[in-house]
Amino acid sequence: MTAIHPSAVIDGSARLAADVEVGPWCVVGPNVVLDQGVRLVSHVVVQQDTTVGARTAIHPFAVIGGDPQHNGYRGEPVRLDIGQDNLIREHCTFNRGTPQGTGVTRVGSNNLFMTGAHVGHDAVVGDHVVMANNATLGGHAWIGDRVFLGGLAAVHQNGRVGQGAIVGGLAAVTRDVIPYGSAWGNHARLHGLNLIGLKRKGYGKDQVRRLLAAYRDLFEADGVFAERLDRVETTYADLAEIMEITAFIRDGGRRPLCLPGQE
Repeated sequence: MTAIHPSAVIDGSARLAADVEVGPWCVVGPNVVLDQGVRLVSHVVVQQDTTVGARTAIHPFAVIGGDPQHNGYRGEPVRLDIGQDNLIREHCTFNRGTPQGTGVTRVGSNNLFMTGAHVGHDAVVGDHVVMANNATLGGHAWIGDRVFLGGLAAVHQNGRVGQGAIVGGLAAVTRDVIPYGSAWGNHARLHGLNLIGLKRKGYGKDQVRRLLAAYRDLFEADGVFAERLDRVETTYADLAEIMEITAFIRDGGRRPLCLPGQE
């Protein structure tokens, strides 16, 4: 049975699953969908045109599905889609998309958004992502699976952070971070691979050694970067992670690549 506190305000067009909990002083706006087991603790605003996936919990003073912070927005229909089993802590803000972008901001499943995290318009966030306190994504940012963003880290609009990467606290990420990379500093620089993340995923010593060797051949060897990229693709063709890194680089983006020793 849906449990709605008497002080909550629910728009007539909102759709709530049978076991949703809506706590005191929450506001659920038009065209909002709350799937099974969603819990709004208290003082949560889900503004409009937003889907919140099953078993996601949203804590006080979060504003989810707010208008995009974009000067060109004129009230057009745009959306926010959130997956399952997310934990969204106090004061988080997630904006809907823009007509100038994809029109949809997409957040995956099994993510942790600590206090004050912000997801900007048209951003894409993968699964098993952690955004620590006050970490921020600019508009159109793309965050792969199992990324960790440290407290107060900020990813520039249109920036990309590849799967399994870690970004240190206070980092200003103005360049794309490769999958499994470790970046920190202001502005963020690449400082190797995310070794802690690889070990936590069960990578053995031999696997890590080969990944590190490929990283050194790509970023620290002599010669032109494009030639090193070709050599690494040939030499380490059997390593799926390295192929993911090279594909990420070749795919390009609207931001330059985050490199070692580069401000």
